[in-house]
Amino acid sequence: MTKLRAATPGERIALITVLATEGSAPRGAGTRMVVTDAAAFDTIGGGALEHQAIEQARAILAHPPGTWRIQDYPLGPLLGQCCGGRVRLLIEQIDPDALGWIKTATLGATLTTLLHPSGITRTVDPAAAIVALSARGERPGAGACWAERLGQWHRPLYLFGAGHVGQAIARQVIGLPLRLAWFDSRATMQELEGVTIVDEDRLPACLADAPAEAAVLILTHDHGLDYRLTRAALTRPPLAFVGLIGSATKRARFLARLTRDDVPDEARARLTCPIGLAAITGKEPDVIALSVLAQLLALGREPAPHPAIAE
Repeated sequence: MTKLRAATPGERIALITVLATEGSAPRGAGTRMVVTDAAAFDTIGGGALEHQAIEQARAILAHPPGTWRIQDYPLGPLLGQCCGGRVRLLIEQIDPDALGWIKTATLGATLTTLLHPSGITRTVDPAAAIVALSARGERPGAGACWAERLGQWHRPLYLFGAGHVGQAIARQVIGLPLRLAWFDSRATMQELEGVTIVDEDRLPACLADAPAEAAVLILTHDHGLDYRLTRAALTRPPLAFVGLIGSATKRARFLARLTRDDVPDEARARLTCPIGLAAITGKEPDVIALSVLAQLLALGREPAPHPAIAE
């Protein structure tokens, strides 16, 4: 962050960091923005979310340097975001005496963060193992420690369906350069960590704000819902990948129905069904998950529009 590196003596600066997300969230873990008394730099996205975070950041500027707090935002009930989701933020007033880490915080470096009762210690340690935080459960407190790789781009992955294959994908996505937003409409799935439960009629709307680089996987418990999601994914601005679980027969039926619904040829051509690599033929959920994730990784990588630390 240029502004953080260029901090002047006596200038009050707050740093907002996205620690973890769940469901549909504007930006991923590791996204940061800087706030001063008069301005804000970079973005964590989300409109109302960012507005609330900036207010919290300006409030913390009244406290001593090193002061920090962790704030949870349930996006649906609190901020009116249609598909719910959760964002956990770390908001801190920067201690200028604790900024030595930023000199070596280059793109791809591993940054370790340790929370103290009255401050935060950060070190750049290439040997540290990456530790991902969760948006659920108790908030991290003094003594909490985690490590992240700075500036690593993660493709947003919108996963619809929390059955056996969906669960296998969610298990195996950990550690991959993919940022999972996982949805289901069944209340019985609400105990699964990471799943956002959305009313069936509102599920297709979750795709409205998906960025162009997002991948979508559709594998719900109901073919009718699969179709509504597929149609929604293909009739909005193009996405990087739209995948539907099923056979060649299911593909043919869906394409015929999309034709009857006047979905253009170009949009129908963007549907991938069946999903997964053709050379991997196993039908076990974990085999399907590995095959599909390999297919998504083969899409390649794109640079992040707002680097986390290094410009």
